[in-house]
Amino acid sequence: MTRLFIMLLSISLTTLAGIGVTIVLAMGFYDTRAILLAAAAGAIIALPITWYVARTLKDGMN
Repeated sequence: MTRLFIMLLSISLTTLAGIGVTIVLAMGFYDTRAILLAAAAGAIIALPITWYVARTLKDGMN
């Protein structure tokens, strides 16, 4: 499951971090701190979501 988790994480982490940055920029926050916090929040949110999806996919294969 670790390989599946890492593969899914590479996709979901960049997607959710990008969504967070896009939201922050759309709200008008153009400073570096806001952009980095949004990217970090997206990355943190991606971890449990990806773990759940990988576990669900792995359980469905058995």
